[in-house]
Amino acid sequence: MLTAIRNFAKSWVAAVLIGLLIVSFAVFGINDVFQGNARDAVIQAGDRVVSSADFRREFDAQKRRIEQQAGQPVPLELAVERGFDKQVLQLMAAREAFAALLTKIGLKPSDKLVVEEIAKIPAFFDPVSGRFDKTAYERQLAEGGFTTEQFEQMARDDIAGQMALTGIVAGVRAPRAMSALNALYGLESRDIAFFSVGPGSVEAPGAPTEAQLQAFMRENAAQLTRPEFRILTVVRFTPSLAGGAVAIDEAELKKRYEFRKDTLSTPETRTVVQIPAKDAATAQQVAARLQRGEDAAAVAKSIGVDLITYDNRPQTAIPDRGVAAAAFRMQAGQVAPVQSELGAQVVKVVSVTPGRVVTLEEARPALEAEMRRDAAVEKVLALTNAYEEAHTAGGTLAEAAQKAGVPTMTLGPVSQAGRDQQNQPVAGLDQKLMDTAFALPAGGESDLVEVSEGEYFAVRVERVIPPALPPLDAALRAELSRVWTGRETLRRMQTRADALAERIRKGEAIDAVAASTGAQVRRVTGLSRQSAGQNRELSRELLGQAFAVRPGEAFTARDVQFALLVGKLEAVRPGDPAMIAQVTEFGRDQMTMELFRELEESARAGARRSMKVRIDETRARAALGLETTQTPAGKAQEPAK
Repeated sequence: MLTAIRNFAKSWVAAVLIGLLIVSFAVFGINDVFQGNARDAVIQAGDRVVSSADFRREFDAQKRRIEQQAGQPVPLELAVERGFDKQVLQLMAAREAFAALLTKIGLKPSDKLVVEEIAKIPAFFDPVSGRFDKTAYERQLAEGGFTTEQFEQMARDDIAGQMALTGIVAGVRAPRAMSALNALYGLESRDIAFFSVGPGSVEAPGAPTEAQLQAFMRENAAQLTRPEFRILTVVRFTPSLAGGAVAIDEAELKKRYEFRKDTLSTPETRTVVQIPAKDAATAQQVAARLQRGEDAAAVAKSIGVDLITYDNRPQTAIPDRGVAAAAFRMQAGQVAPVQSELGAQVVKVVSVTPGRVVTLEEARPALEAEMRRDAAVEKVLALTNAYEEAHTAGGTLAEAAQKAGVPTMTLGPVSQAGRDQQNQPVAGLDQKLMDTAFALPAGGESDLVEVSEGEYFAVRVERVIPPALPPLDAALRAELSRVWTGRETLRRMQTRADALAERIRKGEAIDAVAASTGAQVRRVTGLSRQSAGQNRELSRELLGQAFAVRPGEAFTARDVQFALLVGKLEAVRPGDPAMIAQVTEFGRDQMTMELFRELEESARAGARRSMKVRIDETRARAALGLETTQTPAGKAQEPAK
């Protein structure tokens, strides 16, 4: 191969190609040739770049948070349909722009400060020693998909942001006039009058015609269209396939017990105090004072050192091995000087809590269950190997499953949400299976997908049923007719209510207008914004209109029942002056906090303008594994304003 390459390099063809390459460098620039659009930038703010992997990690983390709050999984397509991906993009863009601006103006925390702040995070503490554990720190970052450099940069950005925002809002306090206006607004009360316009006040519409039903169906096609359905063939590999009782090898059980005995048992723990000494003579003096009953903390303070205390810890939790070995040889109450790797020490054993060794018979049920699980997992592994061999050799999913001796099952039609065509949930499905199935074309088969340890599945798409409007059968016709009739009735009621409200606007008394329709006026006085929020008898729309219109103005609103209301704002009354003064003072702190938030938002918005943030939504969709709409090279999309 190398000889052929060398021979080609000497030929006239290679000379022509190299010449063309040199010309391209001259025309387009060498940077474009080697860089072009290869830089993976979903978001770019100054010198800061968010890659596709960074965006996907942030998106997944935010999606998991929403799923935990909702208590159920959220399909990727649904999250994107609701614009969740764009929300994450905007949040990240604001964060990166602010961090880039702070770096540009020279606000950068020292490495020492960043390390100190990270060392305070409890998630990275060793549960035994209660101190920062670098191993735990690196392990947790790896599990979250972060490198230490990425996390430390995030910490640096966070510290810088806190410093900047603290400086921006330092000494800011909302003016008393602002709080007073808020109190006046919140404590005013209103008097309203209103009457009802119900279905009986308008002529009932007739049954809809076929043309009206068809038009109504087209108008609501988005709500009526059924989602895509698929018919699937699924093969599952679970521990239940092991079948039958697993014989327990007694020798293997004993071997496992001996290996696990230490972890199953409770170790002996001790409460130990340790006093460092500058030399052996000082250690002897300290030991003598402790033996006489002097307080250990007072003795340590008298020689200018700190007392070290280990409260009910096992031997492995004492970092000084010499001290640990000596402490676990001594009796409770005993004091002794110890020469350790760190120099002279004085050790006193305050108390001893004996350990407890779990016997084989006590551990037997758990160990036997563990061995059965291991055997089942091995059986599943053998079955999956047999399946993959047959599948790789060209067999279909069903043929490979049959050769492995594993049954298949047919599901569907089923939607990606795991529901049938009657919108009922289909048992035995999980979101991972559905996401895998709906990522395949018709006739496509997945590889084996691991659900958990010892559980796998593979799926084949037998048929795809595209989204479509349901047939206009008798049941749907009746339902559409009912909804159409309700909508038409509401339209006529609205026309009637608007006409009655217009009469009030032209000067007729609301009581006279109501009497002309046979309705009675109802009045509510002293309605405040606080009492309105607690009112359950009046509709939200009526209450909203009461505080949206001017005194004397007429309005219409929906009632809590199937009816409309025609109303009028009869009076606006200011609140009690003493209460206004009290709320002014109490509300000032809250107004100050709101002012802080507005200043922070303004600072971040200014950072976005200053750093000229660019967002590539096409690359963001690609990072999520979604279909993309290509944009011209280098034309990243600007964020929505």
